[in-house]
Amino acid sequence: MFGRPVFRRIPAAILLFLIACGITYTQTSDSGPERTLFSYANRERAAHGIPELRWDPELAAAALQHAQKMAHESRLSHQLPGELDLAARITASGARYSEIAENIAEGPSTLEIHTGWMNSPPHRANLLNPTLDSIGIAMVARDGKLFAVQDFSHSIAKLSLQQQEQQVAKALNARGLRSLDKPEEARKICAGSSNTGGALTVFQYTTDNLSKLPDALEKALEREQYDSAAVGACASGDASGLFKVAVLLY
Repeated sequence: MFGRPVFRRIPAAILLFLIACGITYTQTSDSGPERTLFSYANRERAAHGIPELRWDPELAAAALQHAQKMAHESRLSHQLPGELDLAARITASGARYSEIAENIAEGPSTLEIHTGWMNSPPHRANLLNPTLDSIGIAMVARDGKLFAVQDFSHSIAKLSLQQQEQQVAKALNARGLRSLDKPEEARKICAGSSNTGGALTVFQYTTDNLSKLPDALEKALEREQYDSAAVGACASGDASGLFKVAVLLY
């Protein structure tokens, strides 16, 4: 049995409770059932000329939490009563992303679960989506049935504000602008301050790719004669953790 796929841009006391309910699971290892599904997924992608998925322990933690809940309630759903939705579960695990997707299934074996996913166009689309680059998988057994979860993402690097600013500054430098050492001022504007610090133009945007300037900013640089820029980064407030940036042009 397979749940409709989703795509969107354990304490000791709990463990004892799961065992009492007849639920078992294994810690993911290089030879566990999760890694078998991981191998199957990358084999399919390789056969279609698609880059392999990277194993993400944070996605795996989110997948395990959901697989345990499905096994406990003995039913398939992407969100069970009282449970966070997929985006919130993945965010809570600590992962950063610009796209997410999920496959769920119930079956007798890893091979049959994988085969079922590949024979289902929406599940297959998640497995072969070239924009997704990371995966975490969990498998939980109850009463002879296996409950499986694959959580996918297009991951975003975890960077400090300074590292974010350096990447944007590098892109601006490549277009001939000199970097100004005004990070605190630019960060305040990024966070919502209305004081432009004397800048001729201010651009604020969110992105998953700091090395690529937004089209509106690129056009402004072509249209106007700016010679320097200050860059500030701040928390985006977006559940996915997209980068938020302010660029002050002088």
